[in-house]
Amino acid sequence: MSALLDVRVAAIRELTSVIREYSFEALAGALPGFSAGSHVQLHLPNGRRNAYSLLSDPADTRQYRIAVRQQVASRGGSRYLHQHLKVGDRLRLSPPANLFPLHGEAREHILVAAGIGITPFIAYSQELLRRGADFELHYAYRAGTSDAYVEELRQQLGPRLHEYIGGQRRLDLASLLQGRALGAHVYACGPQSLLLDLQEQATAQGWSPRRVHWEAFAAAEPGQPFRVELARSGQQLDVAADESLLEALEAAGVEVPNLCRGGVCGQCQTPWLKGDVEHRDHFLSAIERTSSLMPCVSRGCGSPILLDL
Repeated sequence: MSALLDVRVAAIRELTSVIREYSFEALAGALPGFSAGSHVQLHLPNGRRNAYSLLSDPADTRQYRIAVRQQVASRGGSRYLHQHLKVGDRLRLSPPANLFPLHGEAREHILVAAGIGITPFIAYSQELLRRGADFELHYAYRAGTSDAYVEELRQQLGPRLHEYIGGQRRLDLASLLQGRALGAHVYACGPQSLLLDLQEQATAQGWSPRRVHWEAFAAAEPGQPFRVELARSGQQLDVAADESLLEALEAAGVEVPNLCRGGVCGQCQTPWLKGDVEHRDHFLSAIERTSSLMPCVSRGCGSPILLDL
């Protein structure tokens, strides 16, 4: 893993009743550059590691900015940020990584966001405006709660911005994708229901998977406690109900490469030898699941899991 970045909380801004923006500046030297669509992992004092999209302008690395919605069922990440983090506090961040880049061959960029899923598209929009690219942003939100950045986007994007306010106007992905030129690419970020709908509609209309891009930073869902054994060391671990397998491994000093911590990037794919596994990822094929799991989201659901670690 690359060296972590030591940063200071430079500013905190309340965007809605449930969303806050956090700005970070380097304690020494300069922050690394990044591309639109990048994210960082926050290494929190309570032991949590959460991934968040960078919404800063990629052309300006004086600060990194993220926005965080406080989740009702928070396992300690968003709750810590909203309730405990203060201006002046010091944190460690992973260097930026990009699992959701703009595609250079696209002639038209269709951006689709729901709620806090707007964050990667703040950086996207600034980059695409600078390029003079053909793009449009479709933003579904609930007024007063998940409408972060809407006023800013109206001023920046004008007619490029299309708004879908909950209870007033529905986002119809079938119509949105219909009749688009072959050079069009669609990008989506938001809840799982949005991403599944996009994939279904794109498939139904014959879109090539290479033109459909999506990102989800869904935190690991809690479940039943379970036990894990590491085949190479013989070590046994108990994974708590509100803890992921990846977190349990890290707490035991076993580092597993990871980027998204949400079961979508494939970085933490780990071989397992026996036991009962509940797969919750969006990466592995049915065949791969017979011998691999994603410890960021997968859980045991019966007999103890034996990992090839």
